[in-house]
Amino acid sequence: MNILSIQSHVAYGHVGNASATFPMQRLGCEVWPINTVQFSNHTGYGQWTGRVFDGPMIEELVDGIAQRGVLGQCDGVLSGYMGSSDIGVAILSTVERVRAANPRAAYCCDPVIGDVGRGVFVRPGVPEFMREQAVPAADVITPNQFELEYLAERTCATLADVKAALDIVHTLGPKVVLVTSLLTEETPGDAIDLLASDGQAIHRVRTPKLGLSVNGAGDAIAALFYVHWLRSRSTAHALGEAAASIYGLLKRTEEAGSREILTVAAQDEFVNPTRRFTVEQV
Repeated sequence: MNILSIQSHVAYGHVGNASATFPMQRLGCEVWPINTVQFSNHTGYGQWTGRVFDGPMIEELVDGIAQRGVLGQCDGVLSGYMGSSDIGVAILSTVERVRAANPRAAYCCDPVIGDVGRGVFVRPGVPEFMREQAVPAADVITPNQFELEYLAERTCATLADVKAALDIVHTLGPKVVLVTSLLTEETPGDAIDLLASDGQAIHRVRTPKLGLSVNGAGDAIAALFYVHWLRSRSTAHALGEAAASIYGLLKRTEEAGSREILTVAAQDEFVNPTRRFTVEQV
C-alpha cells in the first residue's frame, strides 16, 4: 500500500510527518512524505528554526511524482497541519490528481485547527478552509474534541452532544470520523475516550488517562487509524488497533519521562500492542 503524506516535519522529535511516516512504514506501507514546513523542532519548545513552504512547491513535488507514472499506485492521501490555506489548496489539488489516477484512493484529513485549553492555533483563514473545503473533500477525518466542536458549531459536553455533532459533520462530506482525546460528562475521571463513526454506527474505546502531555500523538493516531481503515474498511477494527497502539506508545513515553514520543523505541506497539481495549458500540 502506498500513502502520500503531506504534513509538517521536524528534524528533532516527532510531530507531523516525523510522527506519522514511521508508524505507517512499520505497518508495511510505502510512504511518500511531502513536508509543508521544515522546522528544527516543534513549536511547543518556544524556539525553533526553519521555514514554512508554499503551495506551488508542494505542487512541484507532486508533478515530479506524477512524472514517474506512479500516481495510479497511490492508495491514499493523508494531510495534517497545513500552515496556510494556500498549502491547503495545493493539497486538495493533489487529492484530485490522485483520485483521477486511482478512483479507489481515499483522502484522510486531520483537520488541525486547535485544541481544548489552547483554542485555535493555526493561521487566519485555515479554520474556515478546513470546514468549507478540506473536510468536505475528505473520506476520513480525525478531529480532536475542540475541532469536532468547531466543525459542527456546537459544544460536546455529553455523549448525546457528540452524536449530534457527528451527524452534522457527516453531512459536510466525510464517510468516517475519528474523534480523539474525548472527554464528556460520561467519561470517568481516570479515563479518556476515542470515538469513531461511519455514519451507520458509532464505536468507542476507553483507555486509562496518562499523566503526560506531548506533541505529535494526534499525528500518529491519525496515521494508524487511516492505515487500518484502508486495509479493513472497518471503522471498529481501525479504532481498536489504533487505540491500542497509541496507548502503548504513550505509556512507554510516560514511563521514560520523555518530552518527545518514543516513536522508534516503542515501535513494536504499532504491530503488536502490549494492551488491547474493548471496542463497544454506543
